[in-house]
Amino acid sequence: MRCPFCHFPETDVIDTRKLYEGEVIRRRRKCRACSRRFTTYERIESVSLMVVKKDGTREPYDREKIARGVRTACYRRPVSANAIEQLVNDVEAMVMATDEQEISSQVIGDAVMRRLRDLDEVAYIRFASVYRAFTDIGKLREAVDELLEREGDRNGRP
Repeated sequence: MRCPFCHFPETDVIDTRKLYEGEVIRRRRKCRACSRRFTTYERIESVSLMVVKKDGTREPYDREKIARGVRTACYRRPVSANAIEQLVNDVEAMVMATDEQEISSQVIGDAVMRRLRDLDEVAYIRFASVYRAFTDIGKLREAVDELLEREGDRNGRP
C-alpha cells in the first residue's frame, strides 16, 4: 500500500480489526520511509449491479450515494456514525441478496426509509421529503401522521 503522505510504495500493517460483523476489515499501517501512520478499510467489492431510476435511466450501484443521503438526513441529529454505517451496510446486504443484475431505486429508497424510521424519526421525515418529493404540506402531514399513528400503536394508544 502506497503511503498517502510521502508516496513511498511500502508500508507495514501494525493492527488489523474486523468491523461490522466481519463485513469490513480496518488496518492501521505505518510507512517504512516517513513512519507516519494511516488507516485503510477493506470490503468486498460489489458486483456490477445497475440501479433503475424513476425515470427509467440506469446507473451503476453506488454505496456512497446511499451513505450521503442518510448522512444528510441525519445532519445535526443524535445518530452516531456507526449507526449510519450499520444502516448502509444493512441496505447494501439487502440489495446484494437479490441476486439480480438490476434493482429499482424505489426498492433501495424504501429500505432506507424503513431503517431510518426506526433509527430517528426526524431523519426519516427529512429523507422522505426528498425521496418522496413532497409537493405540498399535505403530503408531509400524511407522513408525520403515519409516524404518530405508528408511535401510538407502539405505546398502546388508540
